[in-house]
This record gives sequence, C-alpha cells and structure tokens, in this order.
Amino acid sequence: MARAPVNDGLNKSQRYRQRRAMQGMKLLRLWVPDPAAPGFAEELRRQVSLLRGAPEEREALDFIEANADTAGWR
Repeated sequence: MARAPVNDGLNKSQRYRQRRAMQGMKLLRLWVPDPAAPGFAEELRRQVSLLRGAPEEREALDFIEANADTAGWR
C-alpha cells in the first residue's frame, strides 16, 4: 500500500534532518583525512614513530584509560 505523498515543500532528507533536530540532535559535518590519499600511510607512520616511547604519550593513554566509561561495552 503506497503512502500518500507529503506536500510540505521538503524532500526526504530534509524531512529526516528536521525530525532529528526536533529530537534534539544536531547535524555535524566533518572533513577528515582520507586514508586512501597519497602519503597518508607514510605520514601516519611518521607520527606514530614520533609518539612511540614518548613519556607524554604513555601519560595521555593512561589518563584516557583511567577515565574512559566502558561499562556495557562488549
């Protein structure tokens, strides 16, 4: 059984976004590095090598682990 078309001047994605906003959600768009981009893997390895063994990195990881709320995670 087909649904009656909604004549509110909005398309499907606009209605979806409107519903989510009414539920207290906010749309967030981010630009993030593309792992498939040339040079990504090399830069990642470079940054990891800078952090490996750094006392500040160990301290940061210890802090994150101590404060992470993982209750209920699998």
